[in-house]
Amino acid sequence: MGFFDIFKKKKKMSDGLEKTRTDFFQNIVNTLTSSVIDDDLYNDLEEQLILADVGPSCAVRLVDELRDEVEINGLHTGQEALDALRDIIRREVSPKTDLDLSGKPAVILVVGVNGVGKTTTIAKLAYLYKDLGKRVMLAAGDTFRAAASEQLETWADRAGVPLVKAGEGADPVIFDAVKSATARGYDMVIADTAGRLHNKKGLMDELAKISRSVKKASPDASLEVLLVLDAITGQNAISQAQEFCRAAGATGVVLTKLDGTPKGGCIIGVHEKLGLPIRFVGVGEKIDDLIFFSATDFAEALLPEVPQHKKEETEQAGEEQA
Repeated sequence: MGFFDIFKKKKKMSDGLEKTRTDFFQNIVNTLTSSVIDDDLYNDLEEQLILADVGPSCAVRLVDELRDEVEINGLHTGQEALDALRDIIRREVSPKTDLDLSGKPAVILVVGVNGVGKTTTIAKLAYLYKDLGKRVMLAAGDTFRAAASEQLETWADRAGVPLVKAGEGADPVIFDAVKSATARGYDMVIADTAGRLHNKKGLMDELAKISRSVKKASPDASLEVLLVLDAITGQNAISQAQEFCRAAGATGVVLTKLDGTPKGGCIIGVHEKLGLPIRFVGVGEKIDDLIFFSATDFAEALLPEVPQHKKEETEQAGEEQA
């Protein structure tokens, strides 16, 4: 990835978090940089993290970690506390593993309840990987909704990638797509799945059949299951997704519509509650508005560096109070 691509990605993340930064996290920056470190600051910080949709338990834990950092490292100023909090958030949401795309082909199943932006996410994933030089094929595995394959076909045309559809049931469609991709030398298959099944057992059975069909079609295939969540629903996205997530055996999360909410802090809560890495975030409606999630870019966009003259003012205030 070249310098321009890195800059563009950072800017997209920053722009996508503008509402969150200006509505909530700017208050956190102001609180920290205009205060000395004391109990009142910790209490204010905890409240503001909760308002930013981080979640109560997560907010308490982040503030406790900040207390520890302050004590261990002998921090005195609010600016130092801000820098420490930025690093704590970065560590909190850093993925512990990489996305496994080692298979031949690499298969990504995209799961999530209806209405979260699943179909557009699939097309954006296809566009992203095609732009990286991968040969990508889509599979219309949501055979429960008649309109689903038509929507996906429209998006596949926009992304400029082939689509496999037809058949009754998701597993035959995905089997055909993986088989075709293997025979034709495609690198990836990205598959839609049903957004609604009548119960947990139905979902588990469906995903188990799909997983088996992937391996039958290509023993060398790798498999990732990405759960799509709507950032606008914030903490509600977590409660809605937990059962779905467990049943589907998700390996990572895509958070859509990040640009449409002031509560982008939910990324931290989603990561904590679901125990899954955030892999991608949607930051706009255009087909290239899905980006790889970067914990560093996220933390820096939420809590940007303060101008040098402001740093000097808060450092001086801290020294006077020390």
